[in-house]
Amino acid sequence: MSQSVPTRALRPATTAGPFVRAVAVRRFVALTGAGMSTDSGIPDYRGPGSPPRAPMTYQEFVSGPVAQQRYWARSHLGWSRMRRADPNAGHRALAALEATGAVHTLVTQNVDGLHEAAGSRSVCALHGQISDVVCLGCGSRTARAALQDRMAAANPGWAEEHATTEVRPDGDVELDDTAGFVVPVCVTCGGALKPDVVFFGENVPRARVEHCYAAVDSLDPDDDLLLVLGSSLTVMSGFRFVRRAVSRGVPVLVVNRGPTRADPLVETGLVHRLDHGTSQFLTALEAAVAAPVTFPAELSEVERARAH
Repeated sequence: MSQSVPTRALRPATTAGPFVRAVAVRRFVALTGAGMSTDSGIPDYRGPGSPPRAPMTYQEFVSGPVAQQRYWARSHLGWSRMRRADPNAGHRALAALEATGAVHTLVTQNVDGLHEAAGSRSVCALHGQISDVVCLGCGSRTARAALQDRMAAANPGWAEEHATTEVRPDGDVELDDTAGFVVPVCVTCGGALKPDVVFFGENVPRARVEHCYAAVDSLDPDDDLLLVLGSSLTVMSGFRFVRRAVSRGVPVLVVNRGPTRADPLVETGLVHRLDHGTSQFLTALEAAVAAPVTFPAELSEVERARAH
């Protein structure tokens, strides 16, 4: 191992430099959460100052037309704004790091598609993507943009009437009165439509979970790292990969504003915590990886090769 991750005390570190230098010489699997997208204007659920949220569960959504009307009325407004969000400096830096070979796999809990828009290719969207729609009847998948056009045509003036409502992290808005909103159905079978994302109370498809486990299992405890970015790890869908890494002796660095579910694992000596913004950390990491390696002039060619 060419350089170790700094040993952490229970109090999270706030200085990024030592961690940037340590991660710069490692390959890593990245696990990203909502904190990655806050600099793109998309709020998160659990960051400092975030208000309490109660997203719709899968069980509520499939309970019938009333719940689906409430969901789509809100989502129609929220997604029209989320789709205009651009990748931030952190997304772009992570894509650039992937191009250098530093990123083995990018596992994201986000559904906004910003990693892909930034140019990342080895992305596993753990919870799906809000830009896709699935029919609960026949299983056909269609583009969310097409459904958005159908909803706009069926509900003229709805967007203008509610233009100032607050956007929520999962792509909808704060809105109580949704009566009268017309919800389009599947053009193939007339079934109910659902965004192709994993709701609270719904299971992540097993194939995705196994793919992510395999990525973590491929990490070398001596040379690699699991890098968690902008996630409080509150839900098990992401936290299980931290536990898997720790069980295999793989170091974990969590870069997040605010406490995380992994904080008690700092005592293992394998989990390290940095209370820091993800965009700032990743841009510094990109710069460190791109920095040319220089050696003292007195080194022989053989010594230079060995050092490199």
